[in-house]
Amino acid sequence: MHDKLILPGATIGVFGSGQLGRMLALAARPMGYQVATYSTAPNSPAGQVADLEIVGNYDDLERVTEFVQQVDVVTFEFENVPSQIAEVAQAAGIPVRPSGRVLHIAQNRLREKICLVDAGFPVTPFVAVKNHEDLSDAVQQLGLPFILKTAAFGYDGKGQVRVNHLNEVDDAWLAMKGAEAVAEAFIDYEREVSVVAARGIDGGFAHYGVIENLHRNHILDVSIAPARVDDRCAKEAVDFAQQVLVYLNVVGVLCIEFFVQRDGALLINEIAPRPHNSGHLTIESTSCSQFEQQLRAVCGLVLGSTDLLRPAVMINLLGDLWGNGEPDWSHLLTQPDCHLHLYGKAEARPGRKMGHFTVLGENRGEILRIGERLQGGLLEYSS
Repeated sequence: MHDKLILPGATIGVFGSGQLGRMLALAARPMGYQVATYSTAPNSPAGQVADLEIVGNYDDLERVTEFVQQVDVVTFEFENVPSQIAEVAQAAGIPVRPSGRVLHIAQNRLREKICLVDAGFPVTPFVAVKNHEDLSDAVQQLGLPFILKTAAFGYDGKGQVRVNHLNEVDDAWLAMKGAEAVAEAFIDYEREVSVVAARGIDGGFAHYGVIENLHRNHILDVSIAPARVDDRCAKEAVDFAQQVLVYLNVVGVLCIEFFVQRDGALLINEIAPRPHNSGHLTIESTSCSQFEQQLRAVCGLVLGSTDLLRPAVMINLLGDLWGNGEPDWSHLLTQPDCHLHLYGKAEARPGRKMGHFTVLGENRGEILRIGERLQGGLLEYSS
């Protein structure tokens, strides 16, 4: 029953209601699908454009049951959703894509790393930290510096601290507030890259090549496609991505983030079983964006073309830009190959992702310079 095609007119149920759900809804509507989003607060970014927004807590299984009974397939826009939700949907006979197992693995850094190591994938060296004594083991095994991260509910640099010296160990443990954590070796990498890929019900595989990512204050700042890596590195990254999707039996979109080491070797940093910030540039740079691809995969359709039509650079717009009120978008919108996306969030806070813009062109270096110049103009206005 679950392998049946889900055709236009059906309702896609999305748990999570931020910008990823919003962009999924915007991709689904032209194709004739209905979108229902489950949100913890009304008038969410996804709820503003969805056909139905149901508001409730994720642990309110009665409310969750009411939601899944109104949809034809369940998917997710972020992984920090209780895995019981997948069980509720499956009990109601509603397919869940990707599966609850994938969600369970990806929402905990320790489970994720153990799973990848067991499968033979190269990951950042790590030590599980459940108490203060385990930190001593981390110092012995990883050396200094290392990064201490909460095992669950961490993103955009939240829930992590760099430990440079022995006298910082106690404070690092206190920062975890008793939560299970993971100590990861500090990697002196050359660059960070990601591969956004999809796998269909029939095992079909599609990928968007290798995307290069530049971070600022642990938050993604700029993504560049194609990445500035050699052909061998690019092929290896895509091969790893396909192997991970097959190993986890993913149906849907999944992003894998890598560290490219100085010698060109790859280490998997983390995975995200959903569309990813670094893939936003696919909206303009490919004929089938990562969001349409998510829709196609979870509905059992043939995966769309992922050929890069033109090089692209995406730059995030954080809440810091709203320091003097609504930013002046005029200099962005006078650029014919600059595309602005705002997420409809009511409150701008420092570090909060409020939108992004993408610049297209024929020369990767030139569009990067244009993007950085446009970003600089916005930063100057906000300060």
